[in-house]
Amino acid sequence: MERFEAVLFDCDGVLVDSEPITNGVLRQMLNEAGWALTAAECEHHFIGRAVRDQRALIEAETGQPLTEEWMRAFYERRNQRLVAELKAVAGALDAVVAAHTHTAGRIACASGADRPKVVMQIGMAGMAPYFEDRIFSGHDLPRSKPHPDVYLAAAAHLGVDPTRCLVIEDTATGAQAGLAAGATVWGYCPHGDGRAFDGLPVARVVPHMGELARLLPALR
Repeated sequence: MERFEAVLFDCDGVLVDSEPITNGVLRQMLNEAGWALTAAECEHHFIGRAVRDQRALIEAETGQPLTEEWMRAFYERRNQRLVAELKAVAGALDAVVAAHTHTAGRIACASGADRPKVVMQIGMAGMAPYFEDRIFSGHDLPRSKPHPDVYLAAAAHLGVDPTRCLVIEDTATGAQAGLAAGATVWGYCPHGDGRAFDGLPVARVVPHMGELARLLPALR
């Protein structure tokens, strides 16, 4: 396999183990608003998706409008928990360093989450020097994942054709976005079974982020 000219990382669930924290806060607040859903149901509806993109569902289940005040409260409670509990995904820093070396610095983070959260998390994980300002959020674009906009924006910023980019994703929603952009997608699946990507033409399933650090130098 030929070398990639750029590597584009998702953030939540790929670089940092934030999804259990974020979804725990979200589930608690939705329960408080009148929508009694389980942890598994919360993951099903929201993993890989922006909360705002699920506005119609939230309003239907709670019987209340999704207000900016509610979103601000969610961000505040979420960030407090993240600051207290966030950890990097095992092997992710090694993977970022390897990708940075492989591409001569042409790496970016392309997330469906709000940019302040992504910037905070990358900083907490010790990865900020490798990404610098190359952090992109679907919130800042007309469409978020599963649409390709955030990956297209990241590739354009790097000056790399999307077909020469490697995307690292952990959800079907994110993988669909990378594939729609024309990139090669590798799926990170810590359980190793790849079921999250059933029916999607991901090129490889990686069971540990540290494996990425081993695989990239071998590409020519």
